[in-house]
Amino acid sequence: MPVNLPLPVADQLLPVAGVRLGTAEAGVRKQGRRDLTLIELATGSRVAGVFTQNAYCAAPVRVCRQHLARSGGMRALVINTGIANAGTGAQGVENSLQSCHAVAELLGVPVDAVLPFSTGVILEHLPVERLTAALPAAKSALKADGWFDACHAIMTTDTQPKCTSRQLQIGGKTVTITGMSKGAGMIRPNMATMLGFIATDANIEQPVLDALVKDVADESFNSITVDGDTSTNDSFVLIATGASGAPAITLCEGVDYQALRAALVDLAQWLAQGMVRDGEGATKFMSIVIESGKDRAECRQIAYSVAHSPLVKTAFFASDPNLGRILCAIGYAGVADLDVDKIRVWLGDGKEEVLVAEKGGRAAAYLEEDGVRVMKSPEIIVRVDLARGQAAATVWTCDFSYDYVKINADYRS
Repeated sequence: MPVNLPLPVADQLLPVAGVRLGTAEAGVRKQGRRDLTLIELATGSRVAGVFTQNAYCAAPVRVCRQHLARSGGMRALVINTGIANAGTGAQGVENSLQSCHAVAELLGVPVDAVLPFSTGVILEHLPVERLTAALPAAKSALKADGWFDACHAIMTTDTQPKCTSRQLQIGGKTVTITGMSKGAGMIRPNMATMLGFIATDANIEQPVLDALVKDVADESFNSITVDGDTSTNDSFVLIATGASGAPAITLCEGVDYQALRAALVDLAQWLAQGMVRDGEGATKFMSIVIESGKDRAECRQIAYSVAHSPLVKTAFFASDPNLGRILCAIGYAGVADLDVDKIRVWLGDGKEEVLVAEKGGRAAAYLEEDGVRVMKSPEIIVRVDLARGQAAATVWTCDFSYDYVKINADYRS
């Protein structure tokens, strides 16, 4: 079961003016489940995206990058689950393009105004004929309040959907933001298998949107890890339809920009943390907080070293305060000239915080029963003070349980 992750409620997912969503059963890999999502965008909508840094990036990622670079405006997104269309060579690219052509013909829009997304098993070809055959049904299902169905249809090993909404005022107009994501395994930074889609009816100029999508991703989707594996298909797109009637955001500054940025980051962090809370086999949600570093880069480097350690993650699953594993991960993170005699480490559960290490070893006042008590919580904070600067960073992760191995051992069956 996910760690303290609420299920989405259909009537709490707010429609975004200029966006319609529809789903269908295409039988891409398995029968009897919704595995195809079509998203239609109003004319004039702007889209920006960030994608996986894996050199074996999937065919749809390549096509998305090409279309975003060429087109003056996006009109549709097509998303399938079950088959990742990754490691499929030239045929994989052709299959992604065929799906774009089918959507373009169906909706009467240019081919390069369609963005394709796939997630699922790698090294298998996308059954384009099944996908295209189901597109008319997805088009017939298009509706402004289709977020609830769509967030279910994009899942793979997720145990539950992730979708939420926010609203704010800009220039006296109500601006709506709704987003969804999928991902539970093969999650790590650099756009980790995850898909994220956030739409708003704010009016955001393209240069600002291009900057925002990177900024928002850095504060959310690039600050999580489940297992340290960067997927071939990771994609996060930010859509702005401009249909709210609010004044245009033309610069990355000002009160309106800051309010919009804060709302987008808040929503994206909720989605990103939701993927960690629903991490494959997860029983604990952990925040790794690194403070007083020289710069944010080294803080993130140490945070990920702790968050990626299988020994740390299994200790948290067992509620075993094996503190040497945390100190070890800090030490081998690769940050030069750390003075371990100055580093302090705390364990907390949101209500209580226990100093566990200082002066190069176990804290003098630390009692193991205090560590055990804190680690039994489903939500744990590891806070590390490096005592070498003013920078800080937080990474969110989960534990490794028996079920993580079972899920991934059975993934293709």
